[in-house]
Amino acid sequence: MNLASWTDILTQYPWVLLAVTCLFAALESIAVIGLFMPGTVMMAMVASLAGTIQLSVPLVITFASLGAILGDGLSYWLGKSQSNKIPNLWPLSKHPDWLERGQTFFSKHGALSVLLGRFVGPVRPLVPMIAGMMAMPARRFTIVNIISAVGWALLYVLPGYYLGQAWKESYKLSQGTVMWLIEFTFIALLALLTFSWLRSIFARGGAGYRGILKWMKQHPCSRRWWRRMQKISNHRHPPVGPFILFFISIAVFIIWTLIVEAHKQHPLPIDIRSQNLFSELAAYHWPHIYGAIVDKIADRWGMAALMLPWLVWWLYKRYYALFIHWVSAVVLLFIFNTGIKHLVARARPNDTTWLQHSWSYPSAHTSISVLVFGLAASCVADRIPIRYRNWPYWAATLLCMLVALSRLAFGVHWASDLIGGALLGIIMCAGVRVSYPFFTRQRVSWAHWRILLVLSILVCALRVIFLPIH
Repeated sequence: MNLASWTDILTQYPWVLLAVTCLFAALESIAVIGLFMPGTVMMAMVASLAGTIQLSVPLVITFASLGAILGDGLSYWLGKSQSNKIPNLWPLSKHPDWLERGQTFFSKHGALSVLLGRFVGPVRPLVPMIAGMMAMPARRFTIVNIISAVGWALLYVLPGYYLGQAWKESYKLSQGTVMWLIEFTFIALLALLTFSWLRSIFARGGAGYRGILKWMKQHPCSRRWWRRMQKISNHRHPPVGPFILFFISIAVFIIWTLIVEAHKQHPLPIDIRSQNLFSELAAYHWPHIYGAIVDKIADRWGMAALMLPWLVWWLYKRYYALFIHWVSAVVLLFIFNTGIKHLVARARPNDTTWLQHSWSYPSAHTSISVLVFGLAASCVADRIPIRYRNWPYWAATLLCMLVALSRLAFGVHWASDLIGGALLGIIMCAGVRVSYPFFTRQRVSWAHWRILLVLSILVCALRVIFLPIH
């Protein structure tokens, strides 16, 4: 049973939707489990579904609050009854700092920590358990738990609820289309969170990184390979994360391309449903205008305009390795993209004048945006504290998604083309991240980044205004 079947059940049987809302709220609040659950995304999804069928708001809030109360109550009971065993249980035994942060938070704020902790991501699922471990009176905990649960439910449920209701009422979309819109948003956010989680695991110091080092130390061949990589690399540690991402992306891209090749005469379900969505939105003018503007920004001329000030500056400062890697990546991406288009030979959903005799898979706009914005995000992330490093990647992902969706709004690509383009862009981006450390010891100065960013925007704006679509 796929996601579409589940959403159909949830909208056809409101009592099931309420039960799922309560369950998600409870799981999101249970100690440790909530750390690994995309609770915000899941609650937004069920709230949006409730909005589309105009389920009673007080009823949805009640069930979400009840789930949050039960989840925190269970965490409190576990902390109170198993206080001696909890530090020795996985994963807290592997991450004792999680408990330390929660205990520091509780010691600082006392009973108020149960209320505040409900809205603080890193300690949210741990504070109720720590409250039990530190013998907070049950009556006081229950009062604060109920108050915080209601506030949490209002904050997490209402935005999604009214967003789903607005889409349903303002755009007069069919029920199936609204369901697909909610499903797509859920899948996109879940993919973003998964990517961020994997990136943090295989970053230097992450659990995956440490696991690879441990494995390599146990095998003579891998130990020699690691030492050789350290010697070749101008950095102390070889780029493990980008190396893994590079090969995983290649494998996924090959599999996805074979799937698209097998269905190029008959679009995939994701293609049909996405096309139906934008076909219904075509009655409004904004999707076409949005698609036309983004098309100019993300085509080869637009991306060249964005990159031009930086490339000139790197040449002037003699950052040759950086310049060569960026230019080579763009050129290779263009070659691979063109070659794969002719190899797969997939027709576009709509024929346009300037895209005659041009194939659909993969999306060049998507792949170049992933490459450029992904490399830019990695450059920013390398120069900021670890706790903030997800933000540049999230911003880059948002920009790439806007570019990808513009191709659907313009009607020149299937949704599966965008996935293929994103994977190809990730491959090239990871390839640059793997290769660059082996070719330079030079430290790049970013002191003039504000001026260069303004110049990039100005040059790109001139391209949008004065040059036609190519």
